[in-house]
Amino acid sequence: MEQRIDDGLAPYRTYSRAEWAALRADTPMTLTPDEVTQLRSLHDRLDMAEVEEIYLPLSRLLSLYVAATQRLHKAQQRFLGSEDEKTPYIIGVAGSVAVGKSTTARVLQALLARWTNVPKVALVTTDGFLLPNAVLLSEGLMEKKGFPESYDLPALLRFLTDVKAGRQPVRAPIYSHLIYDVVPNQWLEVERPDILIVEGLNVLQTGRLPKDGKAIPFVSDFFDFSVYLDADETVLKSWYVDRFLTLRGTAFRDPKSFFHRYSKLSDAEAKATATNIWSSINLVNLHENILPTRQRADLILKKTDSHRVEEVALRKL
Repeated sequence: MEQRIDDGLAPYRTYSRAEWAALRADTPMTLTPDEVTQLRSLHDRLDMAEVEEIYLPLSRLLSLYVAATQRLHKAQQRFLGSEDEKTPYIIGVAGSVAVGKSTTARVLQALLARWTNVPKVALVTTDGFLLPNAVLLSEGLMEKKGFPESYDLPALLRFLTDVKAGRQPVRAPIYSHLIYDVVPNQWLEVERPDILIVEGLNVLQTGRLPKDGKAIPFVSDFFDFSVYLDADETVLKSWYVDRFLTLRGTAFRDPKSFFHRYSKLSDAEAKATATNIWSSINLVNLHENILPTRQRADLILKKTDSHRVEEVALRKL
């Protein structure tokens, strides 16, 4: 099999969809069509072919990486003469709004949890670490929700530190997309998982290095492997607008929805509103904070307007 090298992605080996699918080898399909449907997010077009051709090869690759990491841990134990327990293998999933991060994270969780050794696989989204709306309002950041400054970064770093240290249980805040806010006094407990998937817009972003050299400045410092979901801007905009129109007739109709006011918009008004939100907020965040992190990922999944992954770029070791 001949793999192409993209000059724009020099550290990566680039595979076509067909080339990547062949790397599945004999990895068994452990999800049913009904389960795949349940894992799919609104407006995503995930199907059995996508799981078989894209995510099963990725599951096989991750199984090799996790096993290698465990062997390295045992080698270090022998070297140090210690009996430290293995730390969770952490996978980051990044990408723009509307690109399908949630679906990818859930599919990976479902596939990884069905390996023959049945590992415990936890999934956390960074939405729970957004600052509460009351804080965002007081600091004039509501229009910057989803930008790096809108997150409680110290809390997220403490969470990841505790997970890596094997503390239990570790709690992550819960976010409600209905009320568009962190839910007070509700938590997701993570109890020593074998694998933790962390999904979010800015999880691969870097920051300024601390002058004293003491702090760990990046969320991605905790990742053992990272995935970036990629698509052209025009495609992302189309997906965002389509999703907004669907939500207008579904979730936005709930009187409890933060966006209930949008449920009464006409088609033209809804498209104009969604386009404005995309251009003034999400596109800005993509350009300033998300897209620049793409080449920090270990794997880039490039999607077309059909929602299918047509190209995979894997970082060389």
